[in-house]
Amino acid sequence: MPWKECSAMDERLQFVARRLAGEAMAELCREFGISRKTGYKIFDRYQECGMQGSTDRSRRPYRYANNFLSRSRTTS
Repeated sequence: MPWKECSAMDERLQFVARRLAGEAMAELCREFGISRKTGYKIFDRYQECGMQGSTDRSRRPYRYANNFLSRSRTTS
């Protein structure tokens, strides 16, 4: 029997669909192998953004702490 391929987005959508169907958060998180904090994060993103919230987000920081200092030194 071949392995079923599924992406992270498919897993998240299955998680959300079952949560919307009324399953308990703790049981779902245990079954999917994630923490409850991650489960709530996935569910909250879905409620805020819909299907778009199920995609991976960039991990790049919004700003860099030392960037301001390096720019101010070069402009002087």
